[in-house]
Amino acid sequence: MKPENCISERINKKIYRDGDRCIKLFDEVFSKADVLNEALNHARVEETGLNVPELFEVTRIDGKWAIVSQFIEGESLSELIASNPKKYDEYMEMFVDLQLKIQSKSCPLLSRLTDKMNRKIDLSDLDDTTKYDLHTRLDGMKKHVKLCHGDYTPSNIIITPDGTPYIIDWAHATQGNASADAARTYLTFCLEGNIAGAEKYLELFCTKSQTEKKYVQSWMPVVAASQSAKKKDKEKEILLSWVNVVDYE
Repeated sequence: MKPENCISERINKKIYRDGDRCIKLFDEVFSKADVLNEALNHARVEETGLNVPELFEVTRIDGKWAIVSQFIEGESLSELIASNPKKYDEYMEMFVDLQLKIQSKSCPLLSRLTDKMNRKIDLSDLDDTTKYDLHTRLDGMKKHVKLCHGDYTPSNIIITPDGTPYIIDWAHATQGNASADAARTYLTFCLEGNIAGAEKYLELFCTKSQTEKKYVQSWMPVVAASQSAKKKDKEKEILLSWVNVVDYE
């Protein structure tokens, strides 16, 4: 197996296609533990029966760690939205319905979302008082055990030619409160500058899941603080604006 056909490049990793296989090749700096944890998350989510690519193996290629899985032929939902703007509402309906299907599943061996967020808050550059307030807020949230994707965006949904949706990239999967995962998706839209899309998504999610909008919004400071641990300068200002929001009227 020799990766040659690069189809995507991200920070510290490249995605290759090799026939019916997808090879995610990580740079040398990438933690072995993180690679193995991503593969384990993927394998556990497979057991829920959701449409996810089949995991084949974890291996090393030229000294670099790689996760090898089934290649799903199709277009990402983000590509379809860009090429078919008139179908935007239809695609957003599909997007939210699929997220609710994910959240209807349980995956009891995954890490807990609250544990991960507490660690991320500690790794952020926020002052100790703000960290304490966020830990307290997080501790007061309802403890659920729903499957949460952790990076649920249209780019992580592949639609096959026959219209079947597949969910990819389970590196950040946890079990926890569905509204936290919705807040993370909302924040992603905002970070991309798509405020109108963020608001439309949130309205749809709250309507379909029968969740109060204020409750999802109450997760925003915690989710933003967790995201800030990545220390991306271009995201810093908007994330801090969310961290400093105390309540929603």
